[in-house]
Amino acid sequence: MSRVRLGIIGAGGIVARLHLPDLEKNPNFEVRLISGRKKHRLEYLCQRFHIPHYTHNYEDVIADDSIDAVIVATPHPLHVPWGLKAIEAGKHVLMQKPLTGDMEEANQFVAACEKTDRTVLCMPHFSNAIYTLRKLCREGAIGKVSGARFRTSHGGPEIYYAEIRDIFGEKDDDLWFFDAKRASVGALFDMGVYAVSNFVGMLGTAKRVMAMVTTFDKPTELEDEATLILEMENGGLATCETSWCDPARTYEFSVHGTAGKFTSNGGEVIKHTPTSYTREHAPIHREPVELTEGVGGLHEHFYDCIQQGVHPPLENAWTARHVTEILLAALESGRTGRAVELKTTAEVPS
Repeated sequence: MSRVRLGIIGAGGIVARLHLPDLEKNPNFEVRLISGRKKHRLEYLCQRFHIPHYTHNYEDVIADDSIDAVIVATPHPLHVPWGLKAIEAGKHVLMQKPLTGDMEEANQFVAACEKTDRTVLCMPHFSNAIYTLRKLCREGAIGKVSGARFRTSHGGPEIYYAEIRDIFGEKDDDLWFFDAKRASVGALFDMGVYAVSNFVGMLGTAKRVMAMVTTFDKPTELEDEATLILEMENGGLATCETSWCDPARTYEFSVHGTAGKFTSNGGEVIKHTPTSYTREHAPIHREPVELTEGVGGLHEHFYDCIQQGVHPPLENAWTARHVTEILLAALESGRTGRAVELKTTAEVPS
């Protein structure tokens, strides 16, 4: 198998923290060109990760015929425009989360993916836990799924950005996350996308959304907390929660069924099974779940899909569009106080 030659659009924090350190350990990729606004960041990344070239012009990455695939890691309002250009140029695309904050853009992106023979992976990347419980829930391991709760939250982008500033040796803050004009969406799209994506990845399509969204503590016009109620296709209900006001950090979920439940606090997954259906206080049997399903790491999965000539089974544009619609519906519901019906699905057309 040949190495995939990569270009990167948007050489910022997530590239420095996630993509380049992981790609450095993966012999299947060769990063040839990175692009960004800040010269000192580009010079640092090129030196640290042995990248031969950098540019301030994103178009240089698109126009470079020696590049096979592009990672789009700009601020999220710029994701889809550069993703579309990369697809049109015949390149594979790895899209940083969230896909977009605009439903028309999400539809345009799906339309482009339906036409291309290139691989397009849309983050977030799903863990072995999500793949395994997706399979077990569909097999009826806890009966009929009646409810679920997903929560992903942290202390806010200023904590994340402090680490990025330290990586690049910067003194000034360029905290665009709080700027409504530059970011367009807040905690719901930044952190809530993980909770909603995990719901969709594990349990599939949602039919309807009701939400409360607020700005509780952060210096922004954007939302910093949100709680969503989702109606599943089978009629069950789930909640998805997120916040920028949780410095103790939370990554947890529970999935409840008519014959048991799964729980996780971000580490081990536990299956809880009743020992009696006629005694309310009978002991609950608890056992760890062996996480047998999964597709490997993010870039490993991207490479495998490129070699197979397919889109990822879960981390694809159709799933990302459905997640986008859920997040936008939550903002609408938060404004109006009404439930919002959903039109898209998480299914890839056959």
